[in-house]
Amino acid sequence: MLDKLEMFIALAKECHFGRAAERLNIAQPTLSAGIKQLEAQLGVQLVHRGSRFGGLTPEGQTALTWAKRIVDDTRQLRDEMRISRQGLTGEVRLAVIPTAQTWAGQLCTAFAERHPNVRFTILSRNSREILQMLDDFEADAGISYLENEPLGRVETAELYDESYILVCARNSPYANKPNVAWSDLSGQKLALLTPDMQNRRIINQLFADSGVTPATCIESNSIIALVASVASGHCMTVLPKDIASFVSGGKDLALVPLDGAWRQQKVGLILPHRDPRTPVLAALLAEARRLSAPA
Repeated sequence: MLDKLEMFIALAKECHFGRAAERLNIAQPTLSAGIKQLEAQLGVQLVHRGSRFGGLTPEGQTALTWAKRIVDDTRQLRDEMRISRQGLTGEVRLAVIPTAQTWAGQLCTAFAERHPNVRFTILSRNSREILQMLDDFEADAGISYLENEPLGRVETAELYDESYILVCARNSPYANKPNVAWSDLSGQKLALLTPDMQNRRIINQLFADSGVTPATCIESNSIIALVASVASGHCMTVLPKDIASFVSGGKDLALVPLDGAWRQQKVGLILPHRDPRTPVLAALLAEARRLSAPA
């Protein structure tokens, strides 16, 4: 039944028979037949059908929750059985906020040195998407903010404190200042992350605390796009210090400390609260704690 459950999950995700079949690399008639066979095995109708996909029935919604759980448990079982023969092995799907990508790289590299048979898929997502992916068994772990917004039932390991810095062109009037106040940026053209990003909501609050509404000329969910806009000399941006240092390397940009940098946000590894936890995720949690431990 597992292959049929995977077909059902893909259909619920794509809401389209053709796209779901393409996602699974199978023919659409094979997908349709698989869904009908699953319905026959369960004795209920899972999908509203017409000339096209019409959504899930109430029974389909219930079955989807079970399908995700069964497929994920089966995947974990296979990984755990391989461990007895090969040591830690398998794949970890890690969903990461854009501003923590450098730390994701550090964590995965450190983990791979100890456990070379484990592969990582790193996905860039906003904080709300990460929590949803963990709930939907579409990600095994996440790296996100730990305190600013509710996380639900998860286990965490703090990695670092996020502080903020102004990024501007070297010919900017701000480039040679020892530091800049948030209020100094009132009316200045800024490139910032889109409002669906928790980092943007944090930045907005820091501006509001200084009585400023940021004047954005560019919004993007890509940090590369923000830095490229700054490099053109058209605007400035505010980014976490770690990612700003990484992406501005080799470019004609200045990084200027912002007053109030002590107002930091904790960022760390998030694991869904599941029992038992697989050995791979237990090792990942231990590696995160080791990485953030004082030298």
